[in-house]
Amino acid sequence: MGYYDDHYKSESRQNRPGGRRGWFLSGLIGAIVGVIAMVFFMPFLAEKGLMPSYSNNTSGGDQVESTGPTSTKNVNVNVTSGVTKAVEKVSPAVVGVINLKQANFFTEKYSESGIGSGIVYQKNDQYAYVVTNNHVIEGANKVEVRFDNNKKVKAKILGRDSLYDLAVLRIPSDSVKKVADFGNSDDLKRGEPVVAIGNPLGFSGSVTQGIVSSVGRTIPRNAQTGNKSQVTWTTEVIQTDAAINPGNSGGALVNLQGQVVGINSLKIAQEAVEGIGFAIPSEVVEPVIKELKNKGKIKRPHLGISIVELGQVPASSAEELQVPDNVENGLIVKEVENGGPAAKAGIQPGDVVVSVDGHKISTYRDFTTYLFNKLEIGQTVNVKLYRMGEEKNIKVDLGGKVFS
Repeated sequence: MGYYDDHYKSESRQNRPGGRRGWFLSGLIGAIVGVIAMVFFMPFLAEKGLMPSYSNNTSGGDQVESTGPTSTKNVNVNVTSGVTKAVEKVSPAVVGVINLKQANFFTEKYSESGIGSGIVYQKNDQYAYVVTNNHVIEGANKVEVRFDNNKKVKAKILGRDSLYDLAVLRIPSDSVKKVADFGNSDDLKRGEPVVAIGNPLGFSGSVTQGIVSSVGRTIPRNAQTGNKSQVTWTTEVIQTDAAINPGNSGGALVNLQGQVVGINSLKIAQEAVEGIGFAIPSEVVEPVIKELKNKGKIKRPHLGISIVELGQVPASSAEELQVPDNVENGLIVKEVENGGPAAKAGIQPGDVVVSVDGHKISTYRDFTTYLFNKLEIGQTVNVKLYRMGEEKNIKVDLGGKVFS
């Protein structure tokens, strides 16, 4: 049965009318009809999104599938912002300040000892004037100013002041293309965007961005008097997290209006500290550089004390000094200069100064502004203070010192 059945089936396939030839012709005709249908209907189906469309790659590469009509165009990104406008406005006025020292006494050769930054802030037909930090030109035998096109010119030191770490240079005006404008640092707010422009590590025209971290900070500084003695002083600064590195000193801290609101001066350089830099406020800078430009030095009334604001010490420290509850503002005397006016008058560390000649003292800035701008060297003033809770009035004959 098995043989028969298989033999029968085989014979019947070979001998059936049409056989394999009929099947082949039917398949061939079906394939041709299918191809013709695809040729005619494929564009219609692709247009309706019912199947993908294909385009030939004439370069011989792979075909690229497309899901619909495509086109290409150039895209222009507008990167102009408040920051870029501010930088464009101020940057040409920020220069490099090169400290040159003589190699030795027997040669006229000078070598670059260091480089900082400066700002061209004033110009006339003959000269232009640059403000920088005093420490940038400290110990220099010669000073040069370098512009953003790498041109260098000789600079003359007109005056310097170590109390506020400022100096004024004079250069020929014919190379100066831009003069910076000062803004009002008193208008600054915490969180306000600012940019620092300078020459960190010699990279000229570098820009870093940050915010105003705090206004009205006071930090201790060592100021050098005319007889080379060191006096610990307190300087008002702007705190910022804009990166300030060696070489930024003397450069510009700029608001988004393109105005210089501070002179970058120093940073806290400790391994565990990041983003704490300081700038001298423009409202402090302007009167100082005006006098340095005109007189070459500043001799100021002098009390001979190092101070800290009462509001900046912990409440426990104020309690130890027995400051009366009704005294909310004042200056705590930290140190008294040996032989100075305050020492001669009997002022002591721990005293809390609340007024000078009837002028109420609330902050360090109140004190220095009044002392330097309203009082005269040699003038006798009445200092009202509290010593361990007891009110005292002490007469002091003001001295005078040049901080160079």
